[in-house]
Amino acid sequence: MYAAARRFAIRRPSGAKIRLAAGVAACALISACANPFGNARVDPNSPIAADVARVANAHEPYPTFASIPPIPKNLRPVKAYGREARSVVDARNQLEQETAPGAWTLDSTDDFAAAARAAAGAQPPQATPKANGGADDFADTQRKRATPPPPPPK
Repeated sequence: MYAAARRFAIRRPSGAKIRLAAGVAACALISACANPFGNARVDPNSPIAADVARVANAHEPYPTFASIPPIPKNLRPVKAYGREARSVVDARNQLEQETAPGAWTLDSTDDFAAAARAAAGAQPPQATPKANGGADDFADTQRKRATPPPPPPK
């Protein structure tokens, strides 16, 4: 099998890519000079006007890397997080095995049903429904009341 030589050729960036990169760089340099918040005004009736003026005029030193607090000593080691994650995964796998299809059956439910019946108490008397829910009786009464329509005129 022979591969095309163009797949192994060194590709140089095209002129369009270079122009695009130069345009992006120029826009970035020009936009760095613009400060949209330099002349922003705060409404004096605003409830935060006093806080904005206080914070904007505060000349405090910038934080340094030395001001980063040290790592707390009362944290558990990093490997303990992995052990906890593993125990959660193991518990999930065990639950999936215990509840997998075919892992349990509904055999021997007679004892459970008997206990439920005993807890429920005596059953109320069952009403004996009429055949077809009384539909035959209703149809007979309607047939007796019905009057046939008159014959069509000739």
